[in-house]
Amino acid sequence: MKLTIIETGRAPGALQDQFPRYPDMFRTLLSPADEALSFGTASLLDGETLPDPASCDAILITGSPFGVYDSTPWMDSLRAFIRGAAAARTPLVGVCFGHQVIADALGGDVRKSEKGWGVGRHTYEIVATRDWMAGAGEAISLAVSHQDQVIAPPRGATTIARSAHTAHAMLAYDDIPAISVQGHPEFSDTYVSALYNNRRGKALTEAQVDAAISSLQQAEDNALVARWITRFLRSATAA
Repeated sequence: MKLTIIETGRAPGALQDQFPRYPDMFRTLLSPADEALSFGTASLLDGETLPDPASCDAILITGSPFGVYDSTPWMDSLRAFIRGAAAARTPLVGVCFGHQVIADALGGDVRKSEKGWGVGRHTYEIVATRDWMAGAGEAISLAVSHQDQVIAPPRGATTIARSAHTAHAMLAYDDIPAISVQGHPEFSDTYVSALYNNRRGKALTEAQVDAAISSLQQAEDNALVARWITRFLRSATAA
């Protein structure tokens, strides 16, 4: 199976020279969970054309500094692409911005949260399970970096993980093969610490950054979520 990664964001500033691009982070995350998985990339940031979603084996949409309300040359075409993938029943995964834009394209409500920035390691309560969620316990913990949230999921989406800060942190769609998560299983602690420090004294206060980095001492569930994603993709393509 080939996973087409839609690149909608990159590390800010000088961090681009220090860390891999987001599609490469996903390759590093997902390859150990499914060694037979292959990858392709369509970079919207470089003006590359989106493929026909019906021709893709599976699709993943990355995180981004943009919000669904921003005017970019590609936001509307990405929404149309998502709706095309849903119509073609192409398996679809969204992470952070990807989580948000899938919900937005399919009729949900996505906007800047009144709760402010989510940073650090967040723990989400598992409130529903699916067959691909082998090893699911009561909660998962992931690094996060977001202001926007899914405020109301679209019709047909089930919330499967939540927290006090993020009510709809992970969604599974009932009528189409799609899942999404607000947290970042692809981010290493080294990268996410650098990301927080990059915002120190700007978007984030000194205290917010210190607390976020301190919270990374808590164990993460990146590998578990990677296994869920690959199991979902395999089960969706076998259906």
